[in-house]
Amino acid sequence: MLLEGSERDDYRVQDVQNLDTIENESFDLAISYLNQCDLPDFEANNKEVFRVLKKGGKFIVANLHPMRSATGKWHRKTNGKKLHVILDNYFDEGERNWEMLGVQFTNFHRSLSTYINNFIRTGFVIKEIIEPTVAVEHLKEYPDLDDELRVPNFIVYVLQKP
Repeated sequence: MLLEGSERDDYRVQDVQNLDTIENESFDLAISYLNQCDLPDFEANNKEVFRVLKKGGKFIVANLHPMRSATGKWHRKTNGKKLHVILDNYFDEGERNWEMLGVQFTNFHRSLSTYINNFIRTGFVIKEIIEPTVAVEHLKEYPDLDDELRVPNFIVYVLQKP
């Protein structure tokens, strides 16, 4: 879907680790979609977003759930049925390397408290935390998403600059 803004709206796609071209308190809304877990220094990014948001502005962070960035694989029965997720080293924060579809990825695991406490220290007010999941009626069409009802994959933080 294409969205059109008014002439006074300013939309930017920019490197989140380099916001020095943006003036203080110049935006009403900032959205971070699945990148906090990819930033070596997410704290600096949060400070920059806080700086560029107007008072009352919102920062929506949709991220990989910390429980998921800490997990290994599903423990399965011999027939392949999922029993439970193997969760280990949750508090061992830092760089994690993994492979998907033959491509190597690097992300940075952090605990839930690390994210939340940094948002608070930065000055944000946490308005809501959402752990979205799949709607049961969609499982008929997408049966492989059944684990979404068992283990959170994503988390959304709704933050506001006071």
